[in-house]
Amino acid sequence: MKELVETIAKALVDHPEEVRVNVVAGEKAVVYELSVHPSDMGKIIGKQGRIAKSFRTVLSAAAVKEKKRVILEII
Repeated sequence: MKELVETIAKALVDHPEEVRVNVVAGEKAVVYELSVHPSDMGKIIGKQGRIAKSFRTVLSAAAVKEKKRVILEII
């Protein structure tokens, strides 16, 4: 799942070498903390948060197999 987050994020940004994903696992949820270059924040979030919302939807669909809640935090 971490690889999925990295792959999608690297495809969206201008500085793919600056993409960092930190995983914080809990009992019922997994938090993915996505960190990108400051100039790429707008590209990850998108207009009115549309890209971020789509990103979270894809992660939620992929997390059905794990039967855990997935949370994406953009830092």
